[in-house]
Amino acid sequence: MDHAWYVATVWIGLALLASIISIRTAISVALVEICVGVIGGNYLGLDPSAEWISFLAGFGAILLTFLAGAEIEPEVLRKYGKESIGIGVCSFLLPFLGSMVYAYYIAHWTADAAKICGIALSTTSVAVVYAVMVETGMNKTELGKIILAACFVTDLGTVLALGILFANYTIRLAVFAVITTIILVITPRFARWFFCTFKNHVSEPEIKLLFVMLFGLGWLATHANSEAVLPAYLLGIVVAGLFQEYRPMVRHLRTATFALLTPFYFLKAGTIVSVPAILSGFGLIVVLLTVKVAAKFIGVFPLTSLFRFSRNTGMYTTLLMSTGLTFGSISALFGYTRGMITQEQYTILVTVVIGSAVVPTLIAQWFFQPKHSDLKGDRQK
Repeated sequence: MDHAWYVATVWIGLALLASIISIRTAISVALVEICVGVIGGNYLGLDPSAEWISFLAGFGAILLTFLAGAEIEPEVLRKYGKESIGIGVCSFLLPFLGSMVYAYYIAHWTADAAKICGIALSTTSVAVVYAVMVETGMNKTELGKIILAACFVTDLGTVLALGILFANYTIRLAVFAVITTIILVITPRFARWFFCTFKNHVSEPEIKLLFVMLFGLGWLATHANSEAVLPAYLLGIVVAGLFQEYRPMVRHLRTATFALLTPFYFLKAGTIVSVPAILSGFGLIVVLLTVKVAAKFIGVFPLTSLFRFSRNTGMYTTLLMSTGLTFGSISALFGYTRGMITQEQYTILVTVVIGSAVVPTLIAQWFFQPKHSDLKGDRQK
């Protein structure tokens, strides 16, 4: 037991170090945690295989995805539906096709491996984008909400592609779909009653109710050979309107998530990266990263001009839509555990995914972060 306390001290100490570096350098803490995780995994003996670490990291990803969904306001989707849907669809479709075609015809991967490559590199990281939005305050602006909504559309395409191409159509999947649909339908009204009845208690029963639903849906998802982050995202969306009325609870939930859980997720994501594997497959990693980002730019940037975003805001939006992490690593792991891709291919994909989380985000923050948070002010006159 004393060893577990030592390991926990090391992980939280690295998370604290990442926070200090983030504050001093003005770089997103999520990205710093990933980089610290790479160093820890390769040179400090940081071992992410412990079950409790995997659980905390997984729960952090679920809560981060849930909170990102809860930031998508229905009014924004109605008001800027064409922007969010247009950017989201193109952000998924072009990288999916481009990466899959390159992997199959040029890299000579198998058909299933090429499909996994296309799916893994089509994603936009809700976790990274949401973390950046919160740190910069962009999550409170219409631009930030449009980007988050577009992320949802992109990752919905990723999840649908993974499900359609590789799903096991069993009774478990049907049960999961039916129960999830029922819960999503009844949650807004039931949660409103529950929050109103049990609000303002130090034991935070509202948050515990959300935990029960997230744990339950996560169990159903994994039992059906799906992923727990998908129902978490959908649950966040259906309670988004309600969350606007209970901001103190949201702050409490966000504090717990960012202070304790997400550091384990981002640090663990970094420990997965093998420096020797990066060196041996560096050429292919660079090419696949270039294919993904180039496809994102071809699909997204022209639309930002069409929707009258300023050039700076268009570049910022496109770069954030080029990120990847959560669903990308999940898709790669899905392919590896089912024997569709080799360990080397898995390492390459995960490294590209993490690289896409770091490189575009740093460029966006350093050179293109909007000076005016109001979307209308960022549009060309």
